[in-house]
Amino acid sequence: MTSATTTEATAKDLQEKLSLKENDVVEDDGKVEENDAAEEGASNGEKKKKKKKKSSKKKKTPQEQTNPPTVGLSKIFVNKKYPVGEVCDYAEDNLWRTTDEEKRALDRQNFDQYNDLRRAAEVHRQARQYAQSVIKPGMSMMDVVNTIENTTRALVEEDGLKSGIGFPTGVSLNHCAAHYTPNAGDTTILKEKDVMKVDIGVHVNGRIVDSAFTMSFDPQYDNLLAAVKAATNKGIEEAGIDARLNEIGEAIQEVMESYEVEINGKTHQVKSIRNLCGHNLDPYIIHGGKSVPIVKGGEEIKMEEGEIFAIETFGSTGRGVVHEDMECSHYAKIPDAGHIPLRLPRAKALLNTITQNFGTLPFCRRYLDRIGESKYLLALNNLVSAGIVQDYPPLCDIRGSYTAQFEHTIILHPTQKEVVSRGDDY
Repeated sequence: MTSATTTEATAKDLQEKLSLKENDVVEDDGKVEENDAAEEGASNGEKKKKKKKKSSKKKKTPQEQTNPPTVGLSKIFVNKKYPVGEVCDYAEDNLWRTTDEEKRALDRQNFDQYNDLRRAAEVHRQARQYAQSVIKPGMSMMDVVNTIENTTRALVEEDGLKSGIGFPTGVSLNHCAAHYTPNAGDTTILKEKDVMKVDIGVHVNGRIVDSAFTMSFDPQYDNLLAAVKAATNKGIEEAGIDARLNEIGEAIQEVMESYEVEINGKTHQVKSIRNLCGHNLDPYIIHGGKSVPIVKGGEEIKMEEGEIFAIETFGSTGRGVVHEDMECSHYAKIPDAGHIPLRLPRAKALLNTITQNFGTLPFCRRYLDRIGESKYLLALNNLVSAGIVQDYPPLCDIRGSYTAQFEHTIILHPTQKEVVSRGDDY
């Protein structure tokens, strides 16, 4: 009997110790902590069991997008992982990269950068798809750009230089191929016979997505648009690590100029605009150091791993050459301008405003109006003439011609190529 009583008592003591030991470990926000308050020599019944309450964190519920789209993407993609673009394998020489473990590891290290670009790209897709559904002939060009830019600001959750518009929305018409956006007082109306290039930029932490499409409302322009879209897709197909820029340009031109278009009873060969090109994208800098030509004869420079490119092509029924024309609207602070003394106090103040609000991202006069600047044109021209700010006037072919543009942003991952701005529309 004594032996049995001793065993029963020992079992009871052991159970009490185990019970206390279990209460020494508590869960708090998914982390396990040990409670050192109970000491081994404490007498029976004097130990205090200390429990921490589990923090009740509510899981965020994703919101649905509205129509028109006004909900910021962080409220829809609550896990902060944004949709991947179209992923393509490299050409045969680089196909090994797809499964190489070292390259895959390197790709994972750059996730944050890619995720910023994917967020910007999803903003771009949603903003442009909404724009395509509401933009109609009879709208003023001011209404067109405000529709696009207000949507973009809402979706990207504009926050100074952390996230916002990547550059002024281009809405160049007909013979004008690029760099037109309306200035204050512009009363231009979009017409049924117009061909409008819509060039939209979005950035997140300076990572810019640059993508463009062309809108027309008359089917006689369809072949012009088809030529440029096909040429852009050919450029994307040819792009990749170690691809030579001159060879990409030659392939683009061959596709572009295989098309003809009949407009108002006259047949035109579609021409690549030889003095416009694609470019690489650097953080907060829209045009990096490399250009992707859209005709043969460019430089034999290679694309490199990790680079980000805007592959864009322009086709024209005119001469296939553009020149500066019309009133300037686009500007950007020159990244490597250095310190240049300014004698005009108003120019100094305007430069500070530009630096604080745009950094080296392109801006337009409407953006200066929007942040409360006025009577700034003399100071702005002073900054341009001093070599601190670059002006980008509209670029036009001959009057009476028609031009079209399509463009995508691509990422040259260590493993594969991602057309980050690809959508169902183009």
